[in-house]
This record gives sequence, structure tokens and C-alpha cells, in this order.
Amino acid sequence: MYHTLDLFFMILHPCIIIFNLFGWIWKKTRKANLVLLLLTASSWFVLGIFKGIGYCPLTDWHWQVLRKLGQYNLPNSYIKYLLLRLTGIDLNDRLIDIVTVTSFFVALGFSVYFNLKKKSKS
Repeated sequence: MYHTLDLFFMILHPCIIIFNLFGWIWKKTRKANLVLLLLTASSWFVLGIFKGIGYCPLTDWHWQVLRKLGQYNLPNSYIKYLLLRLTGIDLNDRLIDIVTVTSFFVALGFSVYFNLKKKSKS
């Protein structure tokens, strides 16, 4: 069962990350993209007050599954984990954090812009 849950998170979480980064591109997904980005920001910065800035419940749940599968010493960053697991590349934690946060805010900026632009033309 834990292997199935691991696979589930290895599909779901990257799909959410990709949608967060690029969902603003298509008109039909812009509103959902903005909602998901705001939920992500709430998790990182509101729940993060209590659990650590950057907290993600999906990462937390996936880490619980991986611990049941005997994996320990997991990185703080899910992006770092994905890079390690999928490519074997071990980049600097700080670099990954900077690229992750920068990418998030760029995507959020585009999402806000295109969602507001749509409303101002209506």
C-alpha cells in the first residue's frame, strides 16, 4: 500500500507544481491556477508560521509514506527530493530554494496579472 501511495504522490505533487507554474497560460485554467497558487502561498506562509516557512502538507504526507518505506534523512525541499530521485542530481539547497521561490512568485505575478486583465476588460 505504501508503494502505491508513494507513486500517487510522485504523480500528484509534480502535477500540482507544474500547474502552479504554468496554469496561468491558458484562459480556461487561470482562475483555478490563481486559487491553487494562493492556497500554496497560504500553506507556505500561514501554516508555515506554525510548521516552518515553506510547509506543504503534500510533502509532509509523502515524507510519512517514505518513512514507512524505510527512507530517512529526506531533504527539506520537495524540489530537491524530486531532482535527486528522478535525475540523481544533488544541487545546493539554497539554490533550489531561491529558484523555487522565484519561480513561484513569477507564476503568481503572471496569474494575478492575467486574472485581473480579464476582469478589467469585462
